[in-house]
Parts: sequence; structure tokens; C-alpha cells
Amino acid sequence: MKAFMDKDFLLNTEAARVLYHEVAEKCPIIDYHCHLNPREIYEDIRYDNITQVWLGGDHYKWRLMRSAGVPEKYITGDSTDYEKFEKYAEVLGKAIGNPLHHWSHLELRKFFGYEGILNKKTAPEVWKLANEKLASEGYTSRGLIRMSNVETICTTDDPVDSLEWHEKMAADKTLEVTVLPAWRPDKAMNLEKGTYLEYLAQLEKAAGMQIASFADLKKALHARLDFFAAHGCSLSDHALNYVMYAPASEEEVEKIFQDRLNGTIPTAQEEATFKFAYMTFMAKEYAERNWVMQLHYGCRRDNNPIMFRKMGPDTGFDCVDNYAPSAQTAAFLGYLEDRGELPKTILYSLNTNDNAAIDSILGCFQSDIAVGRIQHGSAWWFNDHFDGMSEQLKSLANLGYLAGFVGMLTDSRSFLSYPRHEYFRRILCRIFGEWVEDGFYPEDMETLKEIVGDISYGNAKRYFNFRK
Repeated sequence: MKAFMDKDFLLNTEAARVLYHEVAEKCPIIDYHCHLNPREIYEDIRYDNITQVWLGGDHYKWRLMRSAGVPEKYITGDSTDYEKFEKYAEVLGKAIGNPLHHWSHLELRKFFGYEGILNKKTAPEVWKLANEKLASEGYTSRGLIRMSNVETICTTDDPVDSLEWHEKMAADKTLEVTVLPAWRPDKAMNLEKGTYLEYLAQLEKAAGMQIASFADLKKALHARLDFFAAHGCSLSDHALNYVMYAPASEEEVEKIFQDRLNGTIPTAQEEATFKFAYMTFMAKEYAERNWVMQLHYGCRRDNNPIMFRKMGPDTGFDCVDNYAPSAQTAAFLGYLEDRGELPKTILYSLNTNDNAAIDSILGCFQSDIAVGRIQHGSAWWFNDHFDGMSEQLKSLANLGYLAGFVGMLTDSRSFLSYPRHEYFRRILCRIFGEWVEDGFYPEDMETLKEIVGDISYGNAKRYFNFRK
């Protein structure tokens, strides 16, 4: 029987162990999509205890605790930090098969040197150990990034953001990691939202102009894109229900926008028409700037109306949506390609039923613009576990060019989440080792090491044109 999560965790062949320990384990991390707070990085904050850095804002853990029947007061309520930690420890001890059981123990070992098992019995000793470490030298936000060997971080930033913290970090010669903004313009697209007009007012202020037409909206966004580019931004991120295809005339789009300015909520068809026009404009901008367009889709958000009214978005009440219509995605990309306006693009679907469709679509638009010009993004959110990562990697290998894959990201708000890269790299090396063991791929360790190093680090650095 194997020991629980020893140094060869998930590495079940000699080839896997060599690939991980000699290559993947040593590669720096490029975290090209996350939700870390740039202010917290600049200010090099220190957390008072492990609950603050580990459980605060982590809706993965909140969902698990709710599933185990933990009252909300011990999750997001007014109980003490220790009580929240104790409840999580109790639930984690029984979370067999859940990726949080792996992630949490990888994090405890990475940052706090804890080699035991976290459960209800061990909660007091882990609480004491972790908090002593957090109070010691080097355990600040920057210190945790340094311990993880992170080279580049891309935060998630709205077009109206001032980027003041990015400016301060760019001028800070003591900052060892490169922190760049990433463009997340969903609020300017989602005209069906009740707060849309309020957001336009914010965008007007940020862009220094009035927005009285769709043409004005595009001018304002163009100005903010210039501002972001001046701060080192080279990639975007969009959250969509699915990638739609709904071309229309400029006059039709303008009427939809004018109606919204006058207070009329669009119909479903009008919404799709506007969003298609919006996304084609954005894609053209990205192509001209050589930016990367990331499209996250397949999520149905805020399903619990009571908890949404009480707590707002991103609190653990989202789910996997129906599979996306691949014809729409292919038609959208084809429309852009035909106009010479298709940028480097990463497609992520939360529904694993979309894996094969995505991987077949990629091959329609690859070219020498970049290795893996169109990418199948890493297993996302509810899929960044052993099975989800394995399925995504194998689907991409079956239908595309796995050696050109840009690899893992954290998509996290926690400075302790970087062992997710370790988890991914162990799974990657496990799969490669099994293929070698089963005679599916030759025992060409030189080539295998090159592929592992590229997927873990090199491909992302080249794809996003990061220069550090």
C-alpha cells in the first residue's frame, strides 16, 4: 500500500517520477489567470491566521462545508476564525475523493511543512503550527508567492480600474514577481443586467467621454485598451454563457443599444445580437494588439436566489451549464478568421461534454501565427481535479497537439493556491509515464522532458509574449 501523498504522489511509473522530479517540479510558475488582489501584493500583507488566508473568499471550501451540513455561521458568518477552521478540518477529514482533500494537504505541506493529516483531531495542532509560521519572517503575500517560485501573475481587472496598484508595483524594484493586469470587460457587454447604465457612467468617467451610442462605447473601450496596454496588459478574459453567433447590421445593434440607454431590457435574441457585435469588436482589437483572448463559458451562475440576495456573486452557488453549441463557437471563430481578425484564443468550457468539440474546433484555425494559436484551456473550476484534468489532457492529445498546450493556471483568490500547479504537473507526468509504460509512446526521455517543460512553463511564456 502506498503512503498517503508522499513525494511520489500520483507518480506511478519510473518515467513519471523522472519527468516530475527532474523537470516539472523545478519549473517556475506562470499564473496567467487568477483573481488575486493587486493591492494585497503591493502592500505585502500579512494574515493573522490560516482562516483568513485559506478560507476567506474560497467558495470551493464553502461549498464542501455546506454539503456536509455545516451552518453558514461557521462558513461566512460571525463565528470565530478558529471555529471556522475547526469546522473545515472536520469536514476535510471525511472528504474522500474530493480534490480539496488533495489541494489542502499539498498546501499544508508546501507552506507550513505539515506532513500529517488534517481532521477534527489534528485541527488544534495545525492551527497552532500554521499561525506560528504566518507570524514568522517571509510569510507575507509576496513571501508566499516567492515560496511557490512564481515568475508572472496576471490579475483580473475591469476596464474602469485605475490600475494604480499595478503602477506602484511596476515602480517597486523590490518586487521579484512580474504582476500584470488582464482585461475583463464583461460589465460593458452585459446590457441585460439591471446595473448596466450605472456601469456605463463609471466607464464614461474612466474614459473621459460621454457614451451616447454603441460607436461611443467602442471608442471608450478602445481608449481603456490603450491604457491597459501601457501597463503591460496582453490578454483578456471573458465570461460567457456560450460563444454565440448572431451577426446583424450596425443599425440593428445601435437600436438595441439605444433602447437599453432608454431603459428597455433586451430580449434574448437582442442580447445575443449585441453580444456578438461586442465580441467581434473586442476580438478585432485583440488581433491588432497581438493580445490573447480567453473565453470562459458553460457556467450557470447565482442559482440560489436567497443566498444571492444575501451574499452576492462568487459565493459558491454556481453550477455547470448545458453543453455549448459547437456550431456557434466554430461560426464565431470562422467569422473572425474570414475578416483577418481572429486573435490567439483560449477556449474553456465548464462542461466536460464540450471537450471533444473544442479540440476538433481548434484544428480548423491553427496556423504558424503561434504554436497552438487556438488553445483548449486547462480543466476549469469544477473540473480541475484528477479526472477533469486527465480528460482534458487526453482529449487534447487525441484531437490536437498536446505538446503545444499552455498549461495550468490557478483561477484563485488565495495566495496558498499555487500547489494546484503541482497537482496538475503530477497528473501530466503520470499520464506520460503510463503511455511510456504501456508502449504508447517511446521511452525518449529527452523529448518527453522537453514537452513537460514546455507545458509546465515554456509554452505559456512564449504564447503570451512574457519577457522576464
